[in-house]
Order: sequence, then C-alpha cells, then structure tokens
Amino acid sequence: MSATSRSGGARSPGLIPPPTRADGRRAAPALDVTGLRKEFDGRTVLDGIDLHVPEGTVFSLLGPNGAGKTTTVAILSTLLAPDGGRARVAGYDLVRQSESVRSVIGVTGQFAAVDPLLTAEENLRLMADLAHLDRATGRRRTAELLDAFDLTEAARRTVGTLSGGMRRKLDLAMTLVGEPRLLFLDEPTTGLDPRSRRTVWETVRRLVDEQRVTVFLTTQYLEEADHLADRIAVLDRGRIVAEGTADDLKRRVPGGHIRLHFPDRAALRAAAALLDSGTADPEALTLRVPGDGGIPALRAVLDVLGEAAVPADRLSVHTPDLDDVFLALTGPGTHSEEHAR
Repeated sequence: MSATSRSGGARSPGLIPPPTRADGRRAAPALDVTGLRKEFDGRTVLDGIDLHVPEGTVFSLLGPNGAGKTTTVAILSTLLAPDGGRARVAGYDLVRQSESVRSVIGVTGQFAAVDPLLTAEENLRLMADLAHLDRATGRRRTAELLDAFDLTEAARRTVGTLSGGMRRKLDLAMTLVGEPRLLFLDEPTTGLDPRSRRTVWETVRRLVDEQRVTVFLTTQYLEEADHLADRIAVLDRGRIVAEGTADDLKRRVPGGHIRLHFPDRAALRAAAALLDSGTADPEALTLRVPGDGGIPALRAVLDVLGEAAVPADRLSVHTPDLDDVFLALTGPGTHSEEHAR
C-alpha cells in the first residue's frame, strides 16, 4: 500500500483535536459498510461483507493471506473502486464523496513509505506541503509530530540511517500530518522487533483513548489484535465469518481444558478412570480434562480426585486464545495473496 491517501497529525499531550459538530448532533459512525463486493478476473475476493465501526475505537480485521484484508483497506480508503455494496466513511458516501473521504482519513501500508534520502524532518515537511498546509502550520505540525513520536533527536538524520522501528514511527507520524479522523493501518508492525511493535501499539492506543481517533487495523499478529482492538472481525475467503470482542470470539471456540500432572502412572490410571472425559498421556503423566478453567470446573475436578485420594502434584488451565479462534474459523491457507490486493 502506498501513502497515496495520507493525512493527519499527532502531538503530545493533545495529539489530535477530537472531531466536533457545530450543530451538536451525534456524530455518524466512523465506518458503515453493507454488502461490499470486489472481483478480480472473475474471481470473487470480497463477497458482500458488512462492517460497522463506532467512532473512537480500534477495529481489527483478521484473516489468512488472500482473505481480502488489503483489498478491503484499498476500497475503503478510495484507492480501489468497489464492484458492489454501499459504504459511508466518516459520514461520507465512499463512491459519490470520495474526495471528502480522502480529506478525513490516513493510510499506512505494510511497508514504510518514507523517502530514505531525506531527513525525518524533511519527510514530514514534504507531507505537510502535500496536505496544503501553509509554511508556519507545516513547521508547527512537524515539530509536534517529532516530539509526539520521540523522533526529535533523529529529526536531521536521513531516514536511511534510522532503525526499522524509527522508520515505522515516522511513517505513522506522516500519516497524521493532516489530522485524520480515521486511520487505516494495514499490517503496520510487520517486520518490527517486539520492542518497536509495542511502541507502535502504545502510540495507536493513545490516539484512540485520548483523542477519539478511529483505527481500522489489519494485522498478521493475533497478539496485536488482542492487545489493541475493541472489536475484531475474521475474514475468510472474502466473507466475514465471525465478529465480536476478543473475549466473545474466544468463548465461541471449544478447546478449553484443565491439564493435571500426576506423580506416577498408578495415580494417572486412577484419575483417568474417575474422569472418563479426560485424555491421558502416559509418557508425560498428564490428564487433559475438558473445561472452561473457571473456579466451579476446577473445584469439581479436584473434589473428585480428593474424595478418591488420588494425588495430583500440579495443574494448569488452558483457555482458547485468538490463535485457536483463527485456526477454527479460517480454512486451509491455500489463498493466493495476489488476489487479495
């Protein structure tokens, strides 16, 4: 994804003035999509998806390679025309008011779209010029963003000498020059080390929590969606197969269990006879018993063992995570990434 639709800004402590309406009426949802469709060469890539994203939230779209995530971002950011459906972005009709849509969004793609031959400061000033800011405003926004993203000391270094994490922070800062109301982040932390990834997370969360900016996030890191997103949709083969909070999605997937470890095989055999729903592993001396891991389930298992005087020396609880959700809800990874873009 290129930086074609960049706009926006960030500063500390007040990164972006929250959007307001002069008439005092309730603001429209940041994103409202119905029946969105797209085909490439006769192949359906998006098959009538519906999305509703409230203002001031993080919405994450998950899915395997080729599911249509990048295509969705490209359409909603006006880089690609839809073949069907309706969408309103920040209250504007996606097709009929595309210029207005572009004025209120920012887009950051999978790869940092910065000029490696310019300094960090020059990159930001270039973006200010592209956003048609006057010189004084452009200089002010540049200083604010360098400070907000902890890039002041690197301001006059050429981008080619910066670390991957610093380049990604600069990329995000450039997206914010024009103070967008809605950010599309398409796999924004791909290739970053864990420390840099968490820095980006903190920045995104601060924008949302303090300034009511709305973020539409696609990511290949399930931990990222779990950490950041208020709501998550799972996209597979061009269709939304599930949507909800991270906890909602985890509750839909079976696989929670209690794992008990025993001191010897005799204790394991006795426990397996008492808890016949369990699956024994004689080599590991463990018994896996289905359960949600809640206190009632744990008490029930321990009461059965205690009444029979069967010793268990330790236990652990596994509850489904987003990895389990992803694997349960998406098909085999046979998609072609070419068709997803």
